[in-house]
Amino acid sequence: MPFIMLTVLIDMISIGLIIPVLPKLVGTFARTPTEQVGAYATVAMAFAFANFIGSPILGALSDRFGRRPVLLMGFSGLAVSFFGTALATEYWMLVAVRLFSGAMQANAAVANAYVADITPPEDRAKRYGMLGAMFGLGFILGPVIGGLLGGINLRLPFFVAGTLALCNWLYGFFVLPESLPPDRRQPFSWKKVNPVGSLIHLMELKGIGALLVVIAFASLAQFILHTTWALYTELKFGWDPEQIGASLFAVGVMSVLVQGVLIGRFTKWMPLEKLAIVGLISSSLCYAGWGAATEGWMMYAVIAANVFGFAAATTLQSLVSNAADPKSQGQTMGAVSGLSSLMMVLAPVIGPLLLKEVAHLPRGDWRIGAPYYLCALLQALATVMAVVHFSRVRRAASREAPASA
Repeated sequence: MPFIMLTVLIDMISIGLIIPVLPKLVGTFARTPTEQVGAYATVAMAFAFANFIGSPILGALSDRFGRRPVLLMGFSGLAVSFFGTALATEYWMLVAVRLFSGAMQANAAVANAYVADITPPEDRAKRYGMLGAMFGLGFILGPVIGGLLGGINLRLPFFVAGTLALCNWLYGFFVLPESLPPDRRQPFSWKKVNPVGSLIHLMELKGIGALLVVIAFASLAQFILHTTWALYTELKFGWDPEQIGASLFAVGVMSVLVQGVLIGRFTKWMPLEKLAIVGLISSSLCYAGWGAATEGWMMYAVIAANVFGFAAATTLQSLVSNAADPKSQGQTMGAVSGLSSLMMVLAPVIGPLLLKEVAHLPRGDWRIGAPYYLCALLQALATVMAVVHFSRVRRAASREAPASA
């Protein structure tokens, strides 16, 4: 665990560095705020579409050749994409670089499969929480550093992020051990790794079913948040890169606290299914709160209140991992990542373009929160579907028990 946790931490710091400044960099190729939102949506869609195609393939390759070589390939892709973004002089270059980056980037999915390789099912929620804490810590350090560097030069964070990705490649090459032994590897199949085939594989896992729709809705809401946070807070509160970085620092602190410390206690108090439902309810309320906020400090208050919401994604991921075969964890996590990437394709179409329609409103206007009201609705629908799904699973289990006896 320490090896993969450090790998993920460095990875997330490098990604977090660019979050506060990427919208601003895209804005240098636009003439108006409305044009900036549309251009940023296209850049985000390029990454997501390529990731939707590439994640299942890279996940299955990690089942065939091991986690380590695929992680090293991902770090290489990140380094090239960051340096390419920093050197881009035309808008089309940004789009091309993000396409390449999305196709090469499956580090999160492979890291999740790595954890599944070395962890028994009953401990995966806690271990995924530890991994999630590294994601959160990366978002504590990355956006803050990125905001400060962006205040000096908009392109400087991308050079630093590329350097960190290279450092991660060196660490992975010389230090990170392989987690998947040869006897647990399986042949690569193009039939299973195409995006549709990977989703069918997920649907075939026992006890998952409608949970895929829950994950899809929750992921769509999350990525709408990701693709609009910097633009939303700039339009509504007039935040600069430093202030955006500070808000993401607060998100990271809560993520580390919940996933690194509290989630282990939560799973002792309640089953994973109940924790997932409570987390979805919390997230739904908080999205509505972010959308309705009229002052910047309110965003921080909602972040602090969303304690259980930070545990929802980790809990859902643990349920899917526990249902998968040990020999196909890479394919399974790659398929989940592919499903998330499909939502990443849709999010820039929905979130930024919805924000584009309200970009002309004055600062502080509650209507600028339109994308987050939609997120609240998506989380509410996911909550209802999760309740129905878990009820059906319990009824099916109760019917099977007498038959088994």
